[in-house]
Amino acid sequence: MEKPLRIILITGMPGSGKEEVIKTCRKKGMKIVRMGDFIREEASARDIELTDENVGNVAQEMREKHGFDIWAKRTIEAIDDQFTVVDGVRGRAEVLLFKKHFGNEAAVVAVHSSPKTRFRRLMGRKRDDAPKTIEDFENRDLRELHWGLGDVIARAEYLILNESTLEALEKRINALCERIGGKKPA
Repeated sequence: MEKPLRIILITGMPGSGKEEVIKTCRKKGMKIVRMGDFIREEASARDIELTDENVGNVAQEMREKHGFDIWAKRTIEAIDDQFTVVDGVRGRAEVLLFKKHFGNEAAVVAVHSSPKTRFRRLMGRKRDDAPKTIEDFENRDLRELHWGLGDVIARAEYLILNESTLEALEKRINALCERIGGKKPA
């Protein structure tokens, strides 16, 4: 008998709406583990300023040194038996490691928005890691695509389209959770 799904691997381009998916899942009582937290911890341990570029460089350096699944390895160690949403899956090697470890208990959910929508959202966030120009935005996209993010999105078991309102997105997330056997809407 196949085990029920208990690991949702969230992926998507920057600004696609992954954070809103995480917020909705947290409201449903799901455990959230962010792969990026492990990268930021590594950068902090090295006394590196936590800018988008610096964190990206640390992520890339560690991938080159320890394999492209290094962040998945560190993330798996933080997952217990609770239904868990993993934020930040970027490459095929990561997905393969999660699938090897959790089998059919893990599924990839891609959040998709157009580049125009994503750029507008990122600029509106006013966060330190927000792109300053369209060139910054495109360079960040290229870096993430270089890590294999496009392949992960293309091979996702589930897709959430996010071009509308937060309310519409939350409805899509709730419907998806019901469909895949996760927590029911609150």
